[in-house]
Amino acid sequence: MRKWIIGILVVLAAAGGIFWATADKDMRALIANMPTDRNVLFWSIPQRDAAFRAMDRIPILSKSRIISAGKDVYPLPKGVPLDVGIDVDAYMKDQRTAGLVIIQDGKIRFEKYGLGFSADGRWTSFSVAKSFTSTLVGAAIKDGYIKSIDDKVSDYIPDLKGSVYDNVTIKHLLTMTSGVKWNEDYADPKSDVALFNAHKAEPGVDVTVSYMRKLKREAPSGTKWVYKTGETNLVGVVVSSATKKNLSDYLSEKVWRPFGMEHDASWLLGSTGHEISGCCLQASTRDFARFGLFILGGGIAEGKSVLPDGWIAEATTKHADTDQAEDGYGYQWWIVNDGSYAAKGIFGQGIFIDPKWKLVIASNSNWPQATDRQGGDQGKKRFAFYKQVQLAIDNEGKTLK
Repeated sequence: MRKWIIGILVVLAAAGGIFWATADKDMRALIANMPTDRNVLFWSIPQRDAAFRAMDRIPILSKSRIISAGKDVYPLPKGVPLDVGIDVDAYMKDQRTAGLVIIQDGKIRFEKYGLGFSADGRWTSFSVAKSFTSTLVGAAIKDGYIKSIDDKVSDYIPDLKGSVYDNVTIKHLLTMTSGVKWNEDYADPKSDVALFNAHKAEPGVDVTVSYMRKLKREAPSGTKWVYKTGETNLVGVVVSSATKKNLSDYLSEKVWRPFGMEHDASWLLGSTGHEISGCCLQASTRDFARFGLFILGGGIAEGKSVLPDGWIAEATTKHADTDQAEDGYGYQWWIVNDGSYAAKGIFGQGIFIDPKWKLVIASNSNWPQATDRQGGDQGKKRFAFYKQVQLAIDNEGKTLK
């Protein structure tokens, strides 16, 4: 998922003199802080501060498609400011938060920005995009493009026939339980997550499909959970193959325009022109929050259901245990045992949803480390913050009684 980023700044270094004339403030900061290492995990904090808000504005490095918003914007009225019960400014500083929006019962209870970011800017999602991609599967089923998540993946991607994916279903991909061997170690340059993004596609074959069909099996399908960004990319290929539409247009058609997102978003493309559906969707923090409201509200847009009956309940139910004690895994959603669930991306991107309290928390950040596995504890602190917000709302309700 990250190797496409690796080439970004190498090319920019060579073309910096040409690009400088048209670069905006963010781009000038990016050029001034040019990484020397080829792995995003080793970029400096200033390098990431500049890049994460500008991934889709470096056209010589990575192409993107616009996800068009409509004219009618879903309103986010101001509610009574929420007393979270902790020093939120200190929390945001520790998290290196660019944007934090807390919506409860349809009203903004808290909104603040940092790192020079603003409500109008677009910040990259990393793996938060996975939950958008899985939602498009539901939309494609509702529209009749996909019959069932129990269909074989190769029924929609013929180039996978004869590979390890012959008997893998869409549901196996959604729940990360295909049984296909995969290494998601971001720090390992020989891991699959690094190699598949640098892979040169076979002629006429999508780059992800070209790489994934050569993998081997390590367990029977449905028996072992392993986090695989490459398989979310396959989910995206399934959707685009079934609908005959690119993911950006389909997301705009089903969610972005009808639900009333405020700003255009964008989605970065892989080398063969397909959205990197396991990653790389850029949007405003408010619109990430609106997506949370779309899910919380049952997938209704313009008075119509975008998703099949029961889809959200099924998607946000735990289908597999993970390697994280507090989380199970649904259809590309992380499931908490209290009924809440979340979309997560490295370096602190997230959408947290708690149906009990009609709560959505959207955050964009630039953590010092990608995940807690790299030695930090930002992920644990963010989870504690979610629990603190839940507690504050609970206490508020008890006081009102």
